[in-house]
Amino acid sequence: MKILAFLLTVAAPLAQATTVDSIGITVSDADRSIAFYRDVLDFEVTADREITGDGYEHLFGVFGARIRMVRMRLGAEHIELIDYIASQGRPMPGDTRGNDVWFQHIAIVVSDMDAAYADLRRHRVEHASTGPQRLPDWNPNAGGISAFYFKDPDGNHLELIQFPPDKGQPRWQQSNGQLFLGIDHTAITVTDTARSIAYYRDRLGLVVAGGSENYGTEQEHLNNVFGARLRITALAGDAGPGVELLEYLAPRTGRPMPIDTSANDLWHWQVHMVPDAPIEAAVAVIDASIGIESGRMVRDPDGHATLLIKPVGGGS
Repeated sequence: MKILAFLLTVAAPLAQATTVDSIGITVSDADRSIAFYRDVLDFEVTADREITGDGYEHLFGVFGARIRMVRMRLGAEHIELIDYIASQGRPMPGDTRGNDVWFQHIAIVVSDMDAAYADLRRHRVEHASTGPQRLPDWNPNAGGISAFYFKDPDGNHLELIQFPPDKGQPRWQQSNGQLFLGIDHTAITVTDTARSIAYYRDRLGLVVAGGSENYGTEQEHLNNVFGARLRITALAGDAGPGVELLEYLAPRTGRPMPIDTSANDLWHWQVHMVPDAPIEAAVAVIDASIGIESGRMVRDPDGHATLLIKPVGGGS
């Protein structure tokens, strides 16, 4: 039995979220994923907890759940590895492409793309792109950015990104001798940019920070989608990684998010946001060992999940 009531997109206005706390990634083996993110990408574990109980079943919408949540940090940003020890979900579809609507990734900033790519090759990571791509200079908002897509052990897509001096946040130019610097954003595939902006901006409180239209052989080989033409919109909160919307203007052949998607399915990701006001219809949890006092899971028009959370000791 799956409890879906807390996972549905709702029509009423939501609390305005000003901080993106972390990105939740569902995994099948926490120990294997810890080793990958730590040894390949320089993340460090900051918390490791096992949780169960009625509150968490309702918060995540998975009956009988026993969950191991591992919080990891890279630079100033965090991910949460979410391993369903009990009530495991379905695997990532092996043929997932960037224009499938369940697609989501995090963009990991690097100081040297060539060195980072060589490091990934030494660890024999699975490619999703042909290789690193430098976006062309004719594109004023993206020209000079280098990027590469690859996969973690569960088939989750990840991105390396290097910004030229005139792009990205100034802090990404300060490497301090580090190769992997932090998380710039999480990117999600959407079917209608205007509809998604209305959700993330008008209902969740993020602001539009920029955009571009990307196409050409570099973009095709980055996304590994022949004929790829994307409308990209960047949104940001007051703190934390941004949220990037990827609308495929071509090809329009991406598959929709499965209507029965559950939080324990391996294609399920969730953006953890901290609102600046009380969360309507929030679910209280009894064991607050993972730092959450209460929260509510909601989905955007395409089915991507956001977990609105009140941290332990939070004011809202």
